Amino acid sequence: MERRKVLKIAAGAVAAGGSGLVAMTTAFKPEVKAAEKPKNIEFKANESDWKYVPLEPATTAEIAYAEYPNGSCMYGVFKSVVSQLAAIVGEPFASFPSQMMKYGHGGVNGYGTICGALNGAAAAVSLLVGDKKNCDVLMAELFAAYETTPLPEFKPKDPGMDFEPPKSVAKSVLCHASTTRWGKKAGYTISSKERKERCRRLTADIAFKVVTILNNYHANTFMANAHDNETARTCMTCHGSEGKLGNTSGKMTCTSCHEESLAHKVFADSHHKFMSKR
Repeated sequence: MERRKVLKIAAGAVAAGGSGLVAMTTAFKPEVKAAEKPKNIEFKANESDWKYVPLEPATTAEIAYAEYPNGSCMYGVFKSVVSQLAAIVGEPFASFPSQMMKYGHGGVNGYGTICGALNGAAAAVSLLVGDKKNCDVLMAELFAAYETTPLPEFKPKDPGMDFEPPKSVAKSVLCHASTTRWGKKAGYTISSKERKERCRRLTADIAFKVVTILNNYHANTFMANAHDNETARTCMTCHGSEGKLGNTSGKMTCTSCHEESLAHKVFADSHHKFMSKR
């Protein structure tokens, strides 16, 4: 019966022409999840031996840039943090096998999945922040910033090549999407030395950002929800765990992989109106 109602409305809209379609797509819109307001995340000391001490973001970025040729993006970010803590604190950081982070290059061994720079940053946060809930919040803020910020911004003191990479907005945390979008804008191939320089500088950007986040968290001044993702909120209103469909999970920008079809634009809201809650 519910399906018949949807089809009847759709048929009427089509018969009425374009104005009917517009009316149908606006009549039954679900109430989109509201953006979360910025809030302070209370610092909780790590109960393990992996104690963080504040680091200088600019110095960390330079180290990440310098380390990139030795192990690529994930290694560069992680090594830039842990090597400094090893010099300041000593053990257990001095004995950490940072070479294990070399697997993260190219979105995990070239598979093009999660950006290695983000992977390395997440590993550092997970090591240094004992509280899982706070860990998730700090990482989410970093990932959201990556999706929405024109990068790279970093300008090395001693550049590896005479090239100023154009900036692009990744709109995704995935390596293949981020690098491809940059390549299309800049006009360089994935295998080019220019793309590698772009990723080297982006590695420094993420090192700068993750240390800034850790410093603020350590000082009890970290504010979550600074980067609202309206696209993800809109999609998750129906498709998230609290939506009527409840058929997907995630926080990343949906449209980096899923283009909204014409059928979705026309019929999604009326379908939402009449379908039963699962």
